[in-house]
Amino acid sequence: MADYLEQRSRGVIAQWPIAALRIYAGLFFAYHGLSKLQRGNFADGMSGFLTSTLDASFSFYRPFLEHVVLPHKALFAGMVMWGESLAGVALVLGLATRYAALVAAFLAMNFWFAKGQALFGGQNHDVVWMIVMLVIAFIPAGRIAGLDARLADRLRFLR
Repeated sequence: MADYLEQRSRGVIAQWPIAALRIYAGLFFAYHGLSKLQRGNFADGMSGFLTSTLDASFSFYRPFLEHVVLPHKALFAGMVMWGESLAGVALVLGLATRYAALVAAFLAMNFWFAKGQALFGGQNHDVVWMIVMLVIAFIPAGRIAGLDARLADRLRFLR
């Protein structure tokens, strides 16, 4: 029994950086999403930002911004605010971590496409967040100091 407990505690200690990365990423996304919700009228701010960076965005993505996102700015602003907020909170809690990380990766990818920054550009943090979120999505990050560990036996989609 003592060997089992010692081995288990060593495993948890060795995995703490994964939990720390997941929690930090969750705090980052939750902070930015909740601040947009509190600020109010994010749709106009998002529309102004997208209009000002439209020429810089990737050419394959520009028609989507012009013909879909901007005409429906309130819908897309809501999806961004709630997506960031809910994905962030889920990551902090380690709840449905894979799905939350995939949502966050999708958001980061769209931010990157809209800004049109070079893949290895010094200001391109969206690609970094996208990669971090994909890593978190494909490892059992929610099972380390998260609710996924407690709920995985009951809820198949968390496995």
